[in-house]
Amino acid sequence: MKTNSRLQKDVQNAIKWEPLLDAAEIGVIAKDGVVSLTGIVDSYAKKVEAENAAKKVGGVKAIVENIEVKLPSSWTKADAEVAKEVLDALKSNYSIPDDKIMVKVEDGWVTLEGELPWHYQKEEVEKVVKYLTGVKGLIDKIKVKSELDDAIQKKDIEDALKRSSIYDSEIKVSVLGTTVTLTGTANSLYQKEEAGRIAWKTRGIWNVKNELEVNYEYDFY
Repeated sequence: MKTNSRLQKDVQNAIKWEPLLDAAEIGVIAKDGVVSLTGIVDSYAKKVEAENAAKKVGGVKAIVENIEVKLPSSWTKADAEVAKEVLDALKSNYSIPDDKIMVKVEDGWVTLEGELPWHYQKEEVEKVVKYLTGVKGLIDKIKVKSELDDAIQKKDIEDALKRSSIYDSEIKVSVLGTTVTLTGTANSLYQKEEAGRIAWKTRGIWNVKNELEVNYEYDFY
């Protein structure tokens, strides 16, 4: 059985395995599947990478993330300069309709608002912003509102899940209007989030309610 100490060690090793994080000082505490991350990193990208690495470890049911970003003095920029870099980065990405996004920066924290027709565009925005110098954090308030009138087909989502490597018969799909709801159980936090990403690719979708419960097969003590 996987103990709390074993889960802690697995998460620590997963974080160290990431090239971007091999020298990062990140504390890990594990208790009954809940993993808390603490520490200080010198970029927002490292903060995101640490969280993503922890999510992929078997046995992790939830993440409590308290990693602080402290930029080196040479990387610190005025909010106006960070805002300009964000806008320029969005404009240079052909997959993002930047005219639909409002950017606000306060003390290095970037807030994004607006509406996009596809969820992958929302994800692309986050990827673009996280590697920019001077960014300390990201608050993504972008909403997805499809411009397509296609009726959402439950079977299409179920088929997409079945084609994926994370398929599990315990994942149930329901559709109401433009909203997809996922219920049942997932065997990892990664599987839960991946099921949500697959559902978000559906044509005509506005919202995904990911209500999957992470039910890991091991006992913790």
